[in-house]
Amino acid sequence: MPEVKGQHAVVAGASMAGLLAARVLSGHFDRVTVLERDAVVDDAVARKGQPHARHVHALLAQGFRIFERFFPNLRDDLRDGGAILGDMGADVRWHAYGGYRRQFESGMTGALASRPFLEACVRRRVQALPNVTIRGLADVDEPVASADRARITGLQLKPRNGAAAEVITADLVVDATGRGSATPRWMEALGYARPDESAVKINMGYSTRIFRRRAGDLAGAKLVLISPRLPDLARSGYVFPIEGDRWIVTLGGWGGDYPPTDEQGFLDHARSLAAPDVFEILQRLEPQGDIIQHRLPSNLRRHYETLERWPERYLVLGDAVSSFNPVYAQGMTSAAMQAVVLDDVLRERTRAGLDGLRQRYFSRVAKVVDRPWLLAVSEDFRATTTTGPKPRGTDLVNPYVARVHRATQVDAAVHRAFLDVMNLVKPATSLMRPDIAWRVLRAS
Repeated sequence: MPEVKGQHAVVAGASMAGLLAARVLSGHFDRVTVLERDAVVDDAVARKGQPHARHVHALLAQGFRIFERFFPNLRDDLRDGGAILGDMGADVRWHAYGGYRRQFESGMTGALASRPFLEACVRRRVQALPNVTIRGLADVDEPVASADRARITGLQLKPRNGAAAEVITADLVVDATGRGSATPRWMEALGYARPDESAVKINMGYSTRIFRRRAGDLAGAKLVLISPRLPDLARSGYVFPIEGDRWIVTLGGWGGDYPPTDEQGFLDHARSLAAPDVFEILQRLEPQGDIIQHRLPSNLRRHYETLERWPERYLVLGDAVSSFNPVYAQGMTSAAMQAVVLDDVLRERTRAGLDGLRQRYFSRVAKVVDRPWLLAVSEDFRATTTTGPKPRGTDLVNPYVARVHRATQVDAAVHRAFLDVMNLVKPATSLMRPDIAWRVLRAS
């Protein structure tokens, strides 16, 4: 059992990042309080503050491993609730770069479920922790600072229904409120600089519909992914099985080519994809709801690691640090990897205790974010409509990576190496190992 570093920690936001933060903090503090502006219910439903939660989500292998580290036997809960566990090599029919990736037994497990269902499973685990409390309908107004503004001492809540303002004191505060985090504005009001931001504009749009799932709907795989054919065709499609014997079908488009929300337009968009699988499946499925849409203007990263001044006892985690194009499914796994960093830095004994924590935390989080950020924005820059700061060497590396993609269609070893990188298990440089490079060139 790690040494308890303080009496009370507070997390703003009960999304997946906030729940992971609470799980970590529960091992280091006597009490943990999670504050969520939406109502917190037991049902697996998307909250108002999570418009993206109703679209396709996937938990990458690295994220799944971390979730199971923090929540043992989670896969049993997921399976018992109707989630589908699949092999990322054998169970995916994936068309990309002009062909289908070779299917093979990779031993790499992924969980297929709706985001609300997955989050509900994790939330129940967190709520069961004896020293964690989750408060819904708790709007954070601003952080509370010490007289010299050198330390954050808690959060002030916005009153609802005429109630008086309330201050929640804390030894440590973690902001996990997502992409719309108010932390930059709050800190500027306290006399600190805003973090620099990197915004790679993609103007991505999604349209999603739920369908009834029956045996025999899809042969030879458990799910279908049709990647865009960039730069010529900036459209994608995904068919995932989820709990409740349902399919979730999401269509995507880069550069403002948003998939329609009317039935004929939805079908026409699916028909136009680089491979026919999604369109053909849609012909056989029974819809169970309306078509809904979500748009994301950019990949967004806040560089807290570069700030010279920052108040003590205040950290940021998850999409509040960096949010990615959801098509790459990196958000939950990035948050999980950041939670591991939080756990690690809290375990390290320092003379100052919680003071001085932010330097180690933000520098390590930046290294965690570097990997998914490089993968996401480098791939997004294949679209001619993408603008913003391009990672150094992107134009040199992308042609080789394209050959890697094509090699996955014929070589299982290359496909496995690609999955390791895509799932954030290994760095992108592992694709350039001599044995993999040789296979890539041979496949070409």
